Amino acid sequence: MASPAAASLRQHPLLGGGGGGATAPRRRACALGRKAAAAAVRCATTTEEEITRRITVKNGNDSLDICRVLNGMWQTSGGWGRIDRDDAVEAMLRYADAGLSTFDMADHYGPAEDLYGIFINRVRRERPPELLAEVRGLTKWVPPPVKMTSSYVRQNVDISRKRMDVPSLDMLQFHWWDYSNPGYLDALKHLADLEGEGKIKTVALTNFDTDRLHVVLENGIPIVSNQVQHSIVDMRPQRRMAELCQLSGVKLITYGTVMGGLLSEKFLDTNVSIPFAGPPLNTPSLQKYKRVNGRRVGGWSLFQSLLQTLKRVASKHGVSMSTVAVRYILDQTAVAGSMVGVRLGLAEHIVDCNAVFSLALDEEDVGSINEVSRKGRDLLEIIGDCGDEYRR
Repeated sequence: MASPAAASLRQHPLLGGGGGGATAPRRRACALGRKAAAAAVRCATTTEEEITRRITVKNGNDSLDICRVLNGMWQTSGGWGRIDRDDAVEAMLRYADAGLSTFDMADHYGPAEDLYGIFINRVRRERPPELLAEVRGLTKWVPPPVKMTSSYVRQNVDISRKRMDVPSLDMLQFHWWDYSNPGYLDALKHLADLEGEGKIKTVALTNFDTDRLHVVLENGIPIVSNQVQHSIVDMRPQRRMAELCQLSGVKLITYGTVMGGLLSEKFLDTNVSIPFAGPPLNTPSLQKYKRVNGRRVGGWSLFQSLLQTLKRVASKHGVSMSTVAVRYILDQTAVAGSMVGVRLGLAEHIVDCNAVFSLALDEEDVGSINEVSRKGRDLLEIIGDCGDEYRR
């Protein structure tokens, strides 16, 4: 049976009618891009509902409530400093105690799923049931392009369930490397079957583009969210993806929202394009987003203009620049939550993350950020749609 999202898409004049392949959705999605282009850096008005701490992502009968600021655990995979297991779990407990109780990880993020398993058992033993009821563990599955049989999919889901020590995964976010291989639909249908068995609570995507999200929904697979790169610098999700999400009810979970820490006071009035002239780019995330900024956005001078604008807005509200950057993206169309990476046991951003929930950007704030953001290059033209940076 088709999901409610699929039925809604068929009724829409831009997206309706047949097609399980990629060519027809591409033509229809182009209309979305033209219609939404003028709103690429528009920020929605912050309402009381949007500023709340938790939100529910859903599709049909499948739903999950999450904290809108998620703790990203890519930083446990190596390259950010040595992670001590006990210190990391203690840090996870501090985040959860502070209300930041949704953790995002992946099968390939080093010990992330194992750390979550230790953490959730500590919560079961040492914290009240109310906190346990709020904790969420979202993971990703990034398989090689092999044949997606039911047994293969089940085996990999069971591995994550065992590592995370949970009977049912709160959310399984699926990534696929090569769209020319249609095996992603087989994998997702098997994942939907496992959701029906209770081994997964919600099925989601990560780094899927607009065309393929449409294909997935047209095949009746109940997707609740798509995790994509999205920041003040990278507004691609608002160009095509957001309108499809509005039509279907699928939400966006964003990463790269603070660009690995580049959108912070640490890099204001510095020049990292000159060797040894600025703070060291000593983590994989800083190096990644420096490349995005340098080659694709408009260079360090324009980036400094953005940082100066963020600083003015942050000083006005008495918060950090990173807090402003996260709030701005949370206010965008279809965005359910934004990721902030956690270097567990090495650094903490609990105060800045919690400040997001009491920050309301006014029209002046949004206008000033929009003005400098528009000066950057068109990343949709340079990189492509959401996730295309992983397939070129």
